[in-house]
Amino acid sequence: MTAFEGVVGSRLMPVLQSGITNWDFSRDVDVFLGLAGIAGVFVGFAALIGLTHEGDVDQARFIDIRGVVTIGLLLIVVALVPVVLGRYGLVEHTLWLTSSLVFLALLWTVSFYGMRRPENRAAMRAQARAAPRLYVFFWVALETPIQVPLILTVLGLFPDLEPAFYLTALVFQLFEAAYVLSELVYWRLGEAR
Repeated sequence: MTAFEGVVGSRLMPVLQSGITNWDFSRDVDVFLGLAGIAGVFVGFAALIGLTHEGDVDQARFIDIRGVVTIGLLLIVVALVPVVLGRYGLVEHTLWLTSSLVFLALLWTVSFYGMRRPENRAAMRAQARAAPRLYVFFWVALETPIQVPLILTVLGLFPDLEPAFYLTALVFQLFEAAYVLSELVYWRLGEAR
């Protein structure tokens, strides 16, 4: 068993095996806490890369470092939102609706303020020109599975799936952080050669 399987698999597999009709929020608190912990590690790695190469980080890498830290911090917060709200007695649709609204509000706020920065807009245009497939992958294959399940929860169309929708959004948010972190790591490896 790898370290990843030990940390994530032991918490995530019971959720996946339990199915939709058998959702046990108290058991799944561990999943949310585990995802928040993984996001914290990503934030730490990105900050470490930034600090150890402070003088030689170009604008694009600085934006990636900021991106990993922002995505990771967002993930920590939104992974803990249902845990905290659950302790206040919110259950079922109210819990997932409120958590999804907080998730979307934070996600859209971070995106809005990020796109207001001229250097971020310039970096996005440069990434779209340099690697259009990766750019589309990031915005379609990662952002869509984050936002669509949350919007479906807000609309209340599939109440039995709301816990799975929230978990899906969290996992894809983690994938997004991993994607940006991998760009940083590959940049460092390419620079070392």
